[in-house]
Amino acid sequence: MTDILVPLEQEGTEAVVSSWLCAVGDVIALNDPLVELETDKVSVEVPSPIAGRLVEILVQPGGQARPGMVLGRVEPVATAPAGLDAPLGAAPPSPPQPQPRDMSDWHSPAVRKALAESGLDPASIRGTGRDGRLTRADVDRAIAAWADKPKAASGITGRSIPHDPMRLAIARNMLKSVQEAPQVTAVFEADFSAIAAHRARHNPDLKAEGIALSYTAYLVMAAARAMQAVPQVNSRWHEDRLEVFSDINIGIGTALGDKGLVVPVIRGVQDLSLRGVATRLQDLTTRARAGQITPQDMRGGTFTISNHGVSGSLLAAPVIINQPQSAILGVGKLEKRVVVREVGGIDTIQIRPMAYVTLTIDHRVLDGHQTNGWLTAFVAALESWPIDAPA
Repeated sequence: MTDILVPLEQEGTEAVVSSWLCAVGDVIALNDPLVELETDKVSVEVPSPIAGRLVEILVQPGGQARPGMVLGRVEPVATAPAGLDAPLGAAPPSPPQPQPRDMSDWHSPAVRKALAESGLDPASIRGTGRDGRLTRADVDRAIAAWADKPKAASGITGRSIPHDPMRLAIARNMLKSVQEAPQVTAVFEADFSAIAAHRARHNPDLKAEGIALSYTAYLVMAAARAMQAVPQVNSRWHEDRLEVFSDINIGIGTALGDKGLVVPVIRGVQDLSLRGVATRLQDLTTRARAGQITPQDMRGGTFTISNHGVSGSLLAAPVIINQPQSAILGVGKLEKRVVVREVGGIDTIQIRPMAYVTLTIDHRVLDGHQTNGWLTAFVAALESWPIDAPA
């Protein structure tokens, strides 16, 4: 028999088995998807290592899946050429017929458990698995649809929504982060006038090339410049040392609606132009929202930006650090505010596009002086952006 192994490289804190896509006894082809794993960052299908029959499932849905762990086993199936052993004149064997949907062994253990807990009739759910089988995702969608239907006047005032594996993994990661690292947040205010003017001048040319020049691209570039002032922000804490990275690999928190979020990484930002950052950012976020992001796209981040203001919040504190990184930048909603600016030695009241920016730090790594020094350099990069600087 051949072992079905968890990939040695995975992105995220801990992987769990989301669902088995085949049942014990199923005949499968080489590279057929067998089992789905989820971390707090990505969902991955593990393919069959050989053509054969699934004979054993060792880790049930919800179980942890550590790199290299054996999830199940497949045995090869020997098949003779059609008609080789059949007597002359014998009718060819009939193709196997799909089993009826109400047989107890038709569904995987994860599907049977979900059906039992929800009370839903499996015949009312359309299966998207092999030969029309129900997957756990099919049942979860049916549960969500049922929960959203208006209920009759029966005293029901709420609903229960099971946690999906990604949400559970995110919860574990967030709890682990605040338990391990003492986290402190500093708040500054940034004037976006300079980058707004630069974007207005250069965005039409980039748009004609199919490149979206977003404010987030400027945030990435300004963060990389601030790393030159305080390199320790781009680091990782070890019990015996601090590892300061030379490459600046910035992850961008990308929301996936109720499903959670993923953090694709723009690598080597220190070597990129604004155009280069905008191009990579557009590619990564587009694929993330289309469900086409890969574990490789989210590997190797050294710093993270959470642009939570795009959903309306002015300030979020703390924005929990994406461990094992040492800091995370939060950017609030961009809005016009009345500010005081000195012009020719005289205080004037002006209307400027402003946003609160925060840096949440691991206090084992950074102190207030370094935190404020980084934010000062970050804000200065945004507010002094030359309008004629190349994109």
